[in-house]
Amino acid sequence: MRSMPIRYVRDMDAARRFYLALGLAHDFTSRPPRRGPAVWTELSSPRGGIALHHAPEGSGLTGLQMSFQSDEPLEEVAGRLRAAGFDLATEVTDESYGRSFTIYDPEGLLIHINENDYDLQR
Repeated sequence: MRSMPIRYVRDMDAARRFYLALGLAHDFTSRPPRRGPAVWTELSSPRGGIALHHAPEGSGLTGLQMSFQSDEPLEEVAGRLRAAGFDLATEVTDESYGRSFTIYDPEGLLIHINENDYDLQR
C-alpha cells in the first residue's frame, strides 16, 4: 500500500511545473480528454509523492485529499477493514482508472483506496 495525497488544481500545467521545480519526478500523466488539460498526473520522490487532479473552476474540488494505491486486490483490503470493525463508505467500484472504494477514518476523513490500471488511462 502506497500513500498518494491528491492535490486538486485549476491549472495543471503550472502545478506540474511547480512540483517538478520542487524536485519531484514525473511518473505518469493521463491522456487528456477531448477538451482541456489532462486530469491526472503523478509525481514522486524517493520518499513520497503526490497526485495532481484537475479541478475546473466551479467543480467544488479543492485542497488535499488522502488516497492510497493498493498492491493487492481491493476485496482483501476491504475485508480486513470490515473484520476490524470499520464500515466502507462505498463498495468497490469500477472507475475509468481502475477500481476504488472509500472509507472514513476514525476522525471522519474520507479516504480513497485505489487499484489503478494504467492501461485504461493511456
